Amino acid sequence: MKQEIHPRYFENASVTCSCGNVFVTGATKENLRVEICSKCHPFFTGQQRVVDTEGRIERLRRRFNLE
Repeated sequence: MKQEIHPRYFENASVTCSCGNVFVTGATKENLRVEICSKCHPFFTGQQRVVDTEGRIERLRRRFNLE
């Protein structure tokens, strides 16, 4: 194998989620920031969150009388 072509590996890389959860893992960067993790992801929490952008959900409900 060629020497010095591999990235530096950090055994204790800190991962910070936007929900505030912090955990340690191995990675090629020392500090990582993520938007969603297993503590706040709807699949793991069982909660459904709908992110409505530009009122699309309301427009769909009005169009098909779903309310």
